[in-house]
Amino acid sequence: MNSKDVSPESYLKFRQFLEQQCGIVLGENKQYLVRSRLASLLYKFNYPSTDALIDVVVKGYDRTLLQSVIDAMTTNETLWFRDSYPFDLLIKDLLPKLAEKSQRIRIWSAACSSGQEPYSIAMSILEYQKQRPGALRGGVEIIATDLSSEMLEKSEQGIYDELSLARGLSPQRRQAFFQTHASGQMQLRPEVRRMVSFKSLNLLSSYASLGRFDVVFCRNVLIYFSAEVKQKILQQIAAQLQPSGVLFLGASESISAASDFYAMVKCHPGLYYQKK
Repeated sequence: MNSKDVSPESYLKFRQFLEQQCGIVLGENKQYLVRSRLASLLYKFNYPSTDALIDVVVKGYDRTLLQSVIDAMTTNETLWFRDSYPFDLLIKDLLPKLAEKSQRIRIWSAACSSGQEPYSIAMSILEYQKQRPGALRGGVEIIATDLSSEMLEKSEQGIYDELSLARGLSPQRRQAFFQTHASGQMQLRPEVRRMVSFKSLNLLSSYASLGRFDVVFCRNVLIYFSAEVKQKILQQIAAQLQPSGVLFLGASESISAASDFYAMVKCHPGLYYQKK
């Protein structure tokens, strides 16, 4: 067996560990995913094999290694303005209603990965304010959370390479919201970065410290969790939503067992879930 290969015994042990730590459920025969995600850590931490690395991680001997493994297994680069309709609905439907209250609007981007979603929200809000000078006088606060400390650090800098920028970002928005960084890559302008606060959060833990929100984006992350964990997360999000607050899920996700807490609102196109 190649040193990078994952034995059936180690894979079973790692699957159980990952679900306990992060709530992520790996299906059967996903050894190739573990192998590819952990390959670079073998050299970084000087382990002779993936099985040996997994053994140490599961036993909890090395906290630095543990964080690196979690970062590697939970890091997924996403798109700008993914699926487009949540951002269109935010501008055309939700912000005008929220602006009537003249209070600060709070938006949460959960499992924000490399930052494209919360920054897409920020750009949408800036475009809305440009079209309606004087709107949103109470201000807008965007909180972005992720389990990966490495992703949070990168996201705060707001620096992206050409490949990242090509995934869903229009030339017009690139010109309006980015500037050239000293590295030669592109960096979001300060007025965009200032709108987003990044915080570390495990979705299996409490959300109480985050406060209440008008809108929550929790998109394309529930697919990794078991049905029981999904229900718990959706119930906890409902507890953090203001009355009639709005939840956006990924296109292939649903509220399933948490339907007692939300009402589906169908739009053209897209949909969202409103707290009952």
